[in-house]
Amino acid sequence: MTFEAAQNPSRDPKSLYGGTGTRRVTVHDIAAAKRRGEKWPMLTAYDAMTASVFDEAGIPVMLVGDSMGNVHLGYETTVPVTLDEMTMLSAAVVRGTRRALVVGDLPFGSYQEGPVQALRSATRLVKDAGVGAVKLEGGERSLPQTELLVQAGIPVMSHLGLTPQSVNTLGYRVQGRGDEAAHRLLHDAKAAQAAGAFAVVLELVPAEVAAEVTRSLEIPTIGIGAGPDTDAQVLVYTDMVGLTGGKVPRFTKQYTNLRQTLGDAAKAFADEVVGGTFPQEEHTFH
Repeated sequence: MTFEAAQNPSRDPKSLYGGTGTRRVTVHDIAAAKRRGEKWPMLTAYDAMTASVFDEAGIPVMLVGDSMGNVHLGYETTVPVTLDEMTMLSAAVVRGTRRALVVGDLPFGSYQEGPVQALRSATRLVKDAGVGAVKLEGGERSLPQTELLVQAGIPVMSHLGLTPQSVNTLGYRVQGRGDEAAHRLLHDAKAAQAAGAFAVVLELVPAEVAAEVTRSLEIPTIGIGAGPDTDAQVLVYTDMVGLTGGKVPRFTKQYTNLRQTLGDAAKAFADEVVGGTFPQEEHTFH
């Protein structure tokens, strides 16, 4: 036991959040956390600087989500996000982190053709960006892709419930309501586990259904708008820090208001420039 662990007996050096390890978190660590009953946080990240802040804060898993399309690239949905864009930003997040497991989203159109296309796309994220795992949407319809990626040695995180890449058919509404829909969701989750997925994201799912899925699986569930009983929780970081403008989803929580902070700083800078008080002597070279 390390000195730090001895001084803090409640702090398990192996825990995902608050652990004292310095190596990269792996899917084996994720599985061990499920066995321990440990809950853990996941955040999205899209650039090296933000990722480094979250890494220093101890966030054990970061998702380079195709949500970048909405919050960073200005798209109305995630559908236009390209594999080139995903690879570039995933590589930035990997460079900005030392400990976190970085999961890269497979964007729309990069895996739907079948397992071979999925393997080609995932291989690029692993080799060119350096991610430790990939995420893809869909349950039973994506099983062949999941199976081939896992066989090739690429860890896969599955994504069920509201799958944003299917927004044109599903819309933005709760998934899994009603006995038939709940049964189908549970079936898809078990199928993803059987195909080799190491975790399942449950988005916009009734809390009772998410709890049942969590109890039924050996792999961890990660909730977003899925109630408190999943093994982990994930938020889009721009929602979490208050950068997102306009209406935000009901299931998010704002822990600070960086949009106001950045706006106030920009106005203060502009006022000093206009008023001639910046730069001053200490900001000037001779």
